[in-house]
Amino acid sequence: MAGVLLLVLLVLMPASATAIGHVCGSGANYTANSTYHSNLAVLNATLPGNASSSPQLFVNATANANTNGTAGVVRALALCRHDTTNLTACRECVASSFAYAQKMCPNHTAATVYYDYDETNALKPGCLLGFSGDRGFLSTASGTTGNGTFFQYFNTVNIAGNAGVVAAAVRQLLSQTARDAAAAARRFATGFMDGGTTTTLYALAQCTPDLSAGDCLGCLQRLVGSINATNSVRLGGRIFRLRCNVRFEAFMFFDDKNMRRIPSPTSMSPAPAPAPASKRHGVKPWVIALSVAASVALVAICFIAYCLRRLRKKNTKGTQGKRTHEFQEGDEQVWEMETELADFSVFDFNQILEATDNFSEENKLGEGGFGPVYKGGFADGVEIAVKRLDADSGQGFIEFKNEVELIAKLQHRNLVRLMGCCSQGEEKILVYEYLPNKSLDFFIFDEDRKALLDWDKRIVIIIGTAEGLLYLHKHSRLRVIHRDLKPSNILLDSEMNAKISDFGLAKIFSSNNTDTNTTRKVVGTYGYMAPEYASHGIFSIKSDVFSFGVLTLEIVSGKRNSHECGAFINLLGHAWQLFEEESWSELIDAALVPNIYSTEMMRCINIALLCVQENAVDRPTMLDVIAMLSNKTMILQKPKHPAYFSLSTAGNKEAPTTTHSCSVNDVTISTVTPR
Repeated sequence: MAGVLLLVLLVLMPASATAIGHVCGSGANYTANSTYHSNLAVLNATLPGNASSSPQLFVNATANANTNGTAGVVRALALCRHDTTNLTACRECVASSFAYAQKMCPNHTAATVYYDYDETNALKPGCLLGFSGDRGFLSTASGTTGNGTFFQYFNTVNIAGNAGVVAAAVRQLLSQTARDAAAAARRFATGFMDGGTTTTLYALAQCTPDLSAGDCLGCLQRLVGSINATNSVRLGGRIFRLRCNVRFEAFMFFDDKNMRRIPSPTSMSPAPAPAPASKRHGVKPWVIALSVAASVALVAICFIAYCLRRLRKKNTKGTQGKRTHEFQEGDEQVWEMETELADFSVFDFNQILEATDNFSEENKLGEGGFGPVYKGGFADGVEIAVKRLDADSGQGFIEFKNEVELIAKLQHRNLVRLMGCCSQGEEKILVYEYLPNKSLDFFIFDEDRKALLDWDKRIVIIIGTAEGLLYLHKHSRLRVIHRDLKPSNILLDSEMNAKISDFGLAKIFSSNNTDTNTTRKVVGTYGYMAPEYASHGIFSIKSDVFSFGVLTLEIVSGKRNSHECGAFINLLGHAWQLFEEESWSELIDAALVPNIYSTEMMRCINIALLCVQENAVDRPTMLDVIAMLSNKTMILQKPKHPAYFSLSTAGNKEAPTTTHSCSVNDVTISTVTPR
């Protein structure tokens, strides 16, 4: 927020509720009954319920009712503490924050409130609320993260003991909790430390879940780094910015039975203890489970003309809310499903024709294995991408139903958003958000365009893809295995953020199983398929991990895995050889300049090689991958030779190890099902 901001501390509210702090923007005020006032009222009415009903207890929204331009637009976000199971308390906290903001900042176009409860309600969750008319208010771009007024509050009583030892313990506790929070999908973690001071200390760190792991860690580290020598020995304290906050106390102020025990600096032996290392390869107690068990039988969904007729002639954008949909293929079977699909639309075929100019060649974005994709646009200016499935493409009704069912229920910033679908006769159509920068392969395998992807953009794509996979594997309502992760299925938005697409081959995975054997033919793309899946049809979350490792090596090198590289048949063996010879820099794309990023690039290669290990048990989970990408001080394991580790027919074991160029052959090894 620009200008001078007013900071008010510790203003008591009824029922033990406390506004820890608030700030009022100093910009122009809005007037009563103005458009801004109306839009703010809309957010006031909707944000509390939306935040409490969100799996992440977080919501950001923009209100632009009755406004043609940008004047009067209100942007807001609300975040409740993630240790709560009391959704009513979350809703009440956000609602109280709104009331408090309007009381203390009357007619201000911007305000932020940090809201909590006193020690008699220590386990009742706090929340934060912010709103503004500034168009950059909701930005999560690196460099803007954490903007807003810096607020801190510390206990006036000191912890007994040696000041140096106490300060080191507090910093260790907060720093590790911050790293854990950044590595967690919900950007939230708790921890405790005993033995480092005269009292047990408890800590909490949280970011808004829409931040990347790197931006969250940077935001939290700035907070921890701001603690001076005086405040580092206090008996408790909390520090806030709009996008992140940390807190520590001498009592348990949160309700998280899975908090992590963090060793104190004085108790750490010279050799690292095995327990923390093993935790990174087992169940992480500091990760809060988001997944809710799916029904024993999951009813599929799909839409037909009969459904459209029931929804009346012109359902321009579909109907939101609870609805019963009926779907069928020919006269074989009818599926019904009652569900709430927010922002999901049932389109009439004539709408699609109009939006794509009758599927004109000028609007064609590309041709996939299951049919062409077209750019389209509605009369209100909304741009869309239309996937028109070929009748003989191989993606029949089951695949269509599968993709609709999956994507309609999956909501994550690193997954492409399905806006709706259309089914009429032989036509099966999926309508996605339009992403202007096409797919990843459009850039990294083109000698001219790859220069547009500097290392900052590539590492954001790697981390974003990892976070999308982690959501699918662990934190979505359904546990999903993608099975076809590759550059052409990574779409890029206007800011080059990665969004995983194409769920036609995805599988819902039982949380009680460790792996599954497909009952149908093995489908996917060779070169990205894990060996156990390609050879025996066995797939698991580790199958996607393997594909992610291949993808990462391609992003770093700018080379396709299917090319012969040196004496090896693919990129995997070539990369491992260079890594073993400590010549990994020769793998880096010539369009990149390693310089200050060399350590980060080497870590990415190491992580990728761990992901493509031949045995699935040797591969990390995506949770481990996020932790390794986020924590630059974590010691990484040395990879064994990867899968498909063999020499090309043109090479032999006596081939000189200095031959490190890849062939320019652009033919893939094989593709079972064209994508």
